[in-house]
Amino acid sequence: MELLDKLNWRYAAKAMNGTKVSQEKIDNIIEAISLAPTSSGLQPFEVIVITNQELKEKIRPISWNQSVVTDCSHLFVFAAWDTYTAERINKMFDLTNTIRGFKNEGWENYRQMLLNLYPQKDAEENFTHAAKQAYIALSQAITAAAFEGVDSTPLEGFDADALDEILGLRAKGLRSCVMLPVGYRDSENDWLVNLTKVRKSKEDLVTLID
Repeated sequence: MELLDKLNWRYAAKAMNGTKVSQEKIDNIIEAISLAPTSSGLQPFEVIVITNQELKEKIRPISWNQSVVTDCSHLFVFAAWDTYTAERINKMFDLTNTIRGFKNEGWENYRQMLLNLYPQKDAEENFTHAAKQAYIALSQAITAAAFEGVDSTPLEGFDADALDEILGLRAKGLRSCVMLPVGYRDSENDWLVNLTKVRKSKEDLVTLID
């Protein structure tokens, strides 16, 4: 029940107090991101972790002026691959072979299937697929933060093109898709902090098929 207690405690903080999160907790959140499942194990995204205050100040105006962008301890930016390429696919498959210490015929056949599939697709379609994988990792980061007693606020409210330019992401073949300010809630200035969490009833949320 400890995890559920933590998830009941968490909410999307609307104000943070600037207190720094320990490096150990940040490392644990990053490890949880790394362990998130992704399609074909490709991990088609990168995470930029920003503590530089001047940079956060530049990002705030293109993020609907949300205070958590500058008042958080660490600003996580999830940036998905702009498309799937043979080089990117091969890099992950080669890494798998190196770490496991052997090659598997079925795995190599699967590699070839992906090479015949993704690089031929439209780049926008590929980016959308990659971004969905980043969101899986985002969810895991939110859960890990809650487990560590750290607040987080998922943000889609920003100008992605402007953020990409600020961070130079397009030159790296990346596009920002979601941000996650991480820090500690400012209880005195957050209108949401004491409001009851509202969720659908289980009857409205879950359909059981026997």
